[in-house]
Amino acid sequence: MFHDVVDLRNFYSQPLGIMARRLINRAVRMRWSDTRGLSVVGIGYATPYLGVFRDEGERTFAFMPAAQGVVKWPSAAPSLAALVDETLMPLPAAAVDRVLAVHALEMTVHAPDMLREVWRVLAAGGRLLLVVPNRRGLWARMDTTPFGHGRPYSRAQLLELLREALFTPVGWSEALWVPPFARTSFLRTAIAWERVGRTLALPFAGVHIVEATKQVWRPVPARPIRRLKPILAPASPEPAGI
Repeated sequence: MFHDVVDLRNFYSQPLGIMARRLINRAVRMRWSDTRGLSVVGIGYATPYLGVFRDEGERTFAFMPAAQGVVKWPSAAPSLAALVDETLMPLPAAAVDRVLAVHALEMTVHAPDMLREVWRVLAAGGRLLLVVPNRRGLWARMDTTPFGHGRPYSRAQLLELLREALFTPVGWSEALWVPPFARTSFLRTAIAWERVGRTLALPFAGVHIVEATKQVWRPVPARPIRRLKPILAPASPEPAGI
C-alpha cells in the first residue's frame, strides 16, 4: 500500500529525511553521472532525487501513483508532476531513456505489472534505477520512515523480479548504513557510517540501488529434444518345412 504523499513530503523536510536524500542522491548520481540530452521519468515519490536531472536532462517528469497522491513539482516553476496508474502510464512505447523508481516497487501490489509497464515506455537500451528497502536492513524494520512501509526485498528477490520483466541488472549498490534515528549524533556521523558500510560491504544497508537495462529480445523457452528409440520386436518363427 502506498504511503500518503503528504507524509512523504513531510519526511523529506525533516533532518532525517534530508540526510537520507543526500546519501541516496550520492549513490544515484554515481550510477547516472551524465543525463544530458536524455529524458528522465521518476515513478513513486522520486521528486527529492530528480532536481539534478531536471537541470541537466532533455525532459524530466514525475509520475505519482493515484493511491499515493500527487503534489506540485517543482514548487517554483510550471508543474512537471502527474497522477497516474503505475501499471498504465500516459506515454507511448519507447518514449523515455531513464526511469528512476523510489518509494514505488515496495509499495505497489502490482510489482510485476509495474515493471512490465516501465519496460514498455523505455527506449531500447534504456535504463531503470530502483531504490528499494533492503529486507535485511534496519530501515525496513522501523515504520518511522517511508522505507519501513510496504514490502522490502532481498537481492535475490529483486534479481528474479527484474529478469521476469525482461530487465538485465547491470549495476548494484547500497546506501543508508546509518541507523534511522533523528538524533544529532547519528546525523553528524552519517558519512562515516556510509564509508564503513561500503568499505566492509556490510549486509544491513537501508536500501538497495539496482540499475537494470531493457532487454530488446524476448527469451524463448527451449523445448526438450525428443529422441527416437528403436523398438526391437522378436521375429516370428517360420513354419517348419518351408
